[in-house]
Amino acid sequence: MTIKNTRMKNAKQGLQAKFHLQHSKSRFALNVDLTLPDSGVTAIFGESGSGKTTLLRCIAGLEKAQQGHFVMKGETWQSDTSFLPTHKRSLGYVFQESSLFPHLTAKGNLDYAIKRSGIPLPAHLYDQVINLMGIESILANNSQQLSGGEKQRVAIARALLIQPTLLLMDEPLASLDNARKHEILPYLEKLKSTLKTPILYVSHSVEEVMRLADHVVLMHNGQVATQGSVADVFSQLKSPLLMNHDTSVIWQGKIVEQDDKWHLSKVSCSGTELWLRNNGDALGQTIRVRILATDVSLTLTHHDDSSIVNKLPVTVLDIVPDQDPAMALIKLKTEQNTLIARLTYRSVDHLALTAGKTLWAQIKSVALVR
Repeated sequence: MTIKNTRMKNAKQGLQAKFHLQHSKSRFALNVDLTLPDSGVTAIFGESGSGKTTLLRCIAGLEKAQQGHFVMKGETWQSDTSFLPTHKRSLGYVFQESSLFPHLTAKGNLDYAIKRSGIPLPAHLYDQVINLMGIESILANNSQQLSGGEKQRVAIARALLIQPTLLLMDEPLASLDNARKHEILPYLEKLKSTLKTPILYVSHSVEEVMRLADHVVLMHNGQVATQGSVADVFSQLKSPLLMNHDTSVIWQGKIVEQDDKWHLSKVSCSGTELWLRNNGDALGQTIRVRILATDVSLTLTHHDDSSIVNKLPVTVLDIVPDQDPAMALIKLKTEQNTLIARLTYRSVDHLALTAGKTLWAQIKSVALVR
C-alpha cells in the first residue's frame, strides 16, 4: 500500500518523491509518496531497518526504484521514462564516515570537490563555508591527522562547496562518540540557519532530530508512518514508534528575562513562560526547549511549598496506554502549547483524570536543545 500525504501548496517548488522498491533477497519493500519542504531541515527518522537510508539512496540515484518519481524544485530527476544518474544530480551527500581522500590535506579534499563540480565558485562562498564549519585552522593538515569530528566538518564543507540544490546527510554523527557529536552539532545548527540549501537528514537519534529538524518524516517498515513539524510529530501519543522513556514535546520561544542571582533565564513560549538554566543566550534570542514526559508531574491544586519552579495550569486532552502496562501518557493543553506527562495508572486513578479535567502541571526540568 502506498502511503499518501497531503500535498503542499507550492508543490512545484518543493521536493516530490514517490518510490516503490522491492528487494527480493531481503524481502524489504520501500513504498513512499511524499511532498517535502524545499527549505530547512527535514529529518527522516525511524528505527534501524525502517527504510531511511534506502529512501535517501533513491533520492540520490544510488539505488533505482522499480517505480520511481522524484522532482526537485521543478526538475525531474526520475520518472517512468527517465533516470538522471547521480553525478548529474545537483546534490551533496554526507555519509556516516567522512570518506575523505587520505592522501590529501583537508584543503586538498575541498579543492578536489570544487574542481569536480564544474561550477564556478563565488568568491565569498569558500570563506563562508570555511568559517561556517570552523575548519580554517586545519586546512593544511593531512586528513589522516584529523579527529573524527574534524573529518566530518571537512566532509560537510566539501559537500557544500559543490553548491548543491539539495544536501543529503545519512547519520553523519553515528560514528562519533558523544563528545564529538556535541562538538559538531552547533556547526550543523549554524549551517541550517545560514544557508538556504534544503537538507534531508537521516537519523535514529531523538536528540539530533529535536535539535536540528524543522520537519519530520517518521518511517516504519519502508513506509511513512506520519510526517509534520517536529513539534507536531513528537507530541503524538498514539504512535507506538514514539512511546518510550524519551517521550517529550518541543517548545520554541524567546528569552525575555535573565536572573543573574540564580543563573536562570525566562523563556516565553507562545504565552507560556518557563524558567531554565542560563546557558549564556542573549535576551531576545529564539531557542528551542525539550520537556520530557517523565519530568512532568500533575497536582489538583497549585502548590507554593514545592522546589519545582515551573507550574502551569493545564487541561487533559487525552489519556493513552504506554508501552509499559503500568504507565499511561497524558496529553495536556496549556494556553497555546501541548505537554505530555508519563504517570502510573495508579496516579491516573488517584487524580481521577479524564479528558477535559483542569489541574496543574509541575515541570521538574526543562532541557535546552537549541
